[in-house]
Amino acid sequence: MTTADTPAPAQGDPRCVAAPAELTSLEQAAAEAPASLAAMFLQRVQASGSSEAFRRKNAKKEWESFSWTQTASAVTEIAAGLISLGVGSEDRVAIASNTRLEWILSDLGVLCAGGATTTVYPTTGTEDVHHILSDSGSKVVVAEDTSQLAKINACWDDLPELTHVVLIQSGSLIAAGTDERVITLDTLRRQGRQAMAANSSMVTDRVASIAGDHLATLMYTSGTTGRPKGVRLTHANWVYEGLAIEAGQVLQADDLHYLWLPLSHSFGKVLLTAQVRIGFATAVDGDVTALIENLAVVRPTVMAGAPRIFEKVYSKVTAGAHADGGAKKAIFNRAMATGRKVSRLRMQGKEPSGLLATEYKFADKLVYAKLRERFGGRIKYFISGSAALSQDIGEWFHAAGIVILEGYGLTETSAASFCNRPANFQFGTVGPPLPGTVVKLDTDGEILVKGPGVMQGYHNLPDDTAECFTSDGWFRTGDIGEFTDDGLLRITDRKKDLIKTSGGKFVAPQSIEAMFKATCPYASNIVVHGEGRNFVSALVTLDPEAITAWAEQVPAIKGKSYAQVVASAPAREMVQEHVDQVNARLGRWETIKKFEILKDDLTVESGDLTPSLKIKRRVVEAKNRAVLDAFYKE
Repeated sequence: MTTADTPAPAQGDPRCVAAPAELTSLEQAAAEAPASLAAMFLQRVQASGSSEAFRRKNAKKEWESFSWTQTASAVTEIAAGLISLGVGSEDRVAIASNTRLEWILSDLGVLCAGGATTTVYPTTGTEDVHHILSDSGSKVVVAEDTSQLAKINACWDDLPELTHVVLIQSGSLIAAGTDERVITLDTLRRQGRQAMAANSSMVTDRVASIAGDHLATLMYTSGTTGRPKGVRLTHANWVYEGLAIEAGQVLQADDLHYLWLPLSHSFGKVLLTAQVRIGFATAVDGDVTALIENLAVVRPTVMAGAPRIFEKVYSKVTAGAHADGGAKKAIFNRAMATGRKVSRLRMQGKEPSGLLATEYKFADKLVYAKLRERFGGRIKYFISGSAALSQDIGEWFHAAGIVILEGYGLTETSAASFCNRPANFQFGTVGPPLPGTVVKLDTDGEILVKGPGVMQGYHNLPDDTAECFTSDGWFRTGDIGEFTDDGLLRITDRKKDLIKTSGGKFVAPQSIEAMFKATCPYASNIVVHGEGRNFVSALVTLDPEAITAWAEQVPAIKGKSYAQVVASAPAREMVQEHVDQVNARLGRWETIKKFEILKDDLTVESGDLTPSLKIKRRVVEAKNRAVLDAFYKE
């Protein structure tokens, strides 16, 4: 990867650009960068050796640490084991598992074997698993347990290229039967040790043969519509991401990173890439239900997440304060109002003084410090990506002394293309591009990107690949955006999600949805609808935990079930109040005229959300077509 591959901005094109210092840093690092992510990993091991690389919970639920040297030992054993199974250059090895250390070790092992990792979300159904394994031509699958093995067994007869399944959970082998094609990860590592005993340089030789344009990851999009497509990401793509994140100084070598994100998603993968380049430590646990509990113990300095995580924290804290009522509610509201004033001052580069400084000191002691302690007390900032973060929620966290840096990218751009910087951030934007990436807006506002992070193409889909590039090589993101006066990028909506009412007015549903979730602390999801209709409507779901706590304060529905609460008149009145607050901030043609509270929340399991928690808008609308049509019958 060289920055020479990045085109210079055409004169007259509006761009937001990285700082010159970042570009210089990137160019200097790129001149000495290894050709592959596998080589970069071995370079990191040599540089960091006994330093901490990862933490995970053991069988006793206690956190244990692994050095870079220990990590390398496991990775090379896995790589040698895969080579002994016949994995060659750019051969695909699929991983179907939740986020855990073994996922990371397996991925790095695949790369050091010269292969390419095929990503499979653990929630993917059998039909899509069949499609992914068949389309990718994967030779080996690393599966977490028998539930993943069952999906593979259901279609194995139709997968002639698949030779082995490697089970992470050793106890699962008993349930797997006597199929010799199924082995454990421990067995694979033992075979790797035996192979290296006969040829000690087999892994380093394989790493030395990897070129930058070799396939590293075949990442299947979770897809809000249609069948998953395999995005071809090369070693050069990932090497660039590591160098660019380092140059942007978003993450530092002394950070402790907490990782819960799905590693089958590019957001999680790019953070691992940054870790390999920069050398910080990562605590790994994919159990999102244990997130707050773990943060208090691990005490990380940085964590990345999808906006839904931050929305849930906001909703829980706000709803809890309101449920307490009386003096606690008044103190909380006063503290947040004070915090927002201080936040706005600090965004102008100023500090509070006089009475405001005194009020903020008390607010911090009574409210904000307690919130920061829930996250371990050491968070420098959160990083938000995967979907749009409400500006209101960003400001709410900042009022509490916690910065959320919003970024933007797609699987097709190796995840990270833009990110606010710790020393230069603006709420409601995704910041400037990473150094080496350039951007311009098409005539309709679509964001077009060029740079070393852009994919090689879609696997086995040449027509789809050609369609997403302009004639002069710009990648079409499918997102609509605009530049701020400061030259930062603001995402306004997905191009395909823009609503055009029957009156010819355009409505950006995602901005309205984000606004509502920031306004209503009891909301879980909202789908704004109105394409071809004469007004805008919405489908709303309520957060089970937050709305149940709220209902306990309402005599008419106290003690009722979730289904009874969301169907109740008090719940509807409460939602209507928040809809009215949102409508007051919108143009007349954008306002939500009618809404329905759905009886069930949207979930990944029900097929309403992607594994990265994006709403499958068309799916939700199709399921609730009768409700939506009824809005417009009059």
